[in-house]
This record gives sequence, C-alpha cells and structure tokens, in this order.
Amino acid sequence: MARLTSAVIAIGLLTTVSGCAWVKKDLGITPRDDRKTTDLAASRVTTIGVNSYLWRASLDTLSFMPLVQTDSNGGVIVTDWYVNPNSPTERMKLTVSILDQDLRADALRIAALRQVNQNGQWVDAPVQAATVQKLEEIILTKARDLRRTALYD
Repeated sequence: MARLTSAVIAIGLLTTVSGCAWVKKDLGITPRDDRKTTDLAASRVTTIGVNSYLWRASLDTLSFMPLVQTDSNGGVIVTDWYVNPNSPTERMKLTVSILDQDLRADALRIAALRQVNQNGQWVDAPVQAATVQKLEEIILTKARDLRRTALYD
C-alpha cells in the first residue's frame, strides 16, 4: 500500500513539474504552438534612459548641426552654434530635452537661441515660436515613423 501511494505521488509530481517551462527547456521539449510571437513596438523603450525613438529621431534631425553634448540617460542634446550658409549673418543653437520614456508629444522640449551679426558682434535675437514648434513636429513625426517601421520589420 505504501508503495502504491509513493508511486501515485511521484507520478503526480512528475506530471505537475513537466508542465513547467524551465523543465521543458531543460529536456529540450518545444511547445506545440510554433507561431512567432511578435513584439509590438512599444511606445516606451527603456534600453536607454529615455524613449529611443525620440532619441534617434532627434539625433537624425539635428545631424546637420555640430553637437556639443549628448546624454542618452538624461535625454539632453546640445548643439553648437550653426550658421546657415544661405544667411551667414545669423546663427542658431539648440537644446533638445527628452523628458519621458514614453513616445508622447509632451515628452519633447526644444530651446533655441538665435543671434545675428551686427557690425562684427553677435547679438541675441528672438526666435520665432513657429521655428521651435516645427522642429518638435519634425522630430515627433520621425520618431513615430521609426516606431511604425519597427512594427513591420
């Protein structure tokens, strides 16, 4: 009787443990469902300190400007002064801050400085609000495109 009880308990434990994934992996048992699991491109990507789509889109968008500082953990990109060859008497400097790990419009903040050359001196000048808004819009659109392509690749 004791042997029968021990055998029933042993069989019960074996069937219970055999259902565990780590045991199946150790035994080389593959699941019957061979369908691919798709990783939906998450809006929150945390391999760096900030959203990686916003980070990459910001770097791509500002690639024409010389960069002074980049901090992917803090989400800060600071450019050096950039002089447009079409208007050599004007220069711009940008600071891009990514404020969140989610891909959202309010997770991106851009501060712009503009100077104009007057009599050989660089003098601060106002930046049109539309300039900053347009840059934010370009970066957000590019980040959404990067996320969309990650979904279908």
